[in-house]
Amino acid sequence: MPKNSPDETIPNLDLYKRLIASVPTIELKGKTTPYTSVNGHMFSFLSSEGKIGLHLSPDDRNAFISSYNAKLMVQFGRIMKDYVEVPEDMLSKTEILKEYLERSYEYVSQLKPKPTKK
Repeated sequence: MPKNSPDETIPNLDLYKRLIASVPTIELKGKTTPYTSVNGHMFSFLSSEGKIGLHLSPDDRNAFISSYNAKLMVQFGRIMKDYVEVPEDMLSKTEILKEYLERSYEYVSQLKPKPTKK
């Protein structure tokens, strides 16, 4: 396994990789936790439990929650108010998720870039 590859034992990693690969301009990052980011802002990730979180605009977030019976992402006992958790039955629906991944990328790209630590 390459040095920067995510841990292959994470549930749903193949589905997450397939989703990210569906948008060639998006790069999968992360040594232990797979994620995507732009301008210092993470816009998707795969938790160690195999849950995919997407950072969506308020309108897209509300639409996703109501359309797919989704909920806000919870990590380490805290609600991540800007992220939706992709429901288990949606994980293999790459074409639908691709649209939301692209929307997530577009939304986060418009946020003020975070300063680098270098």
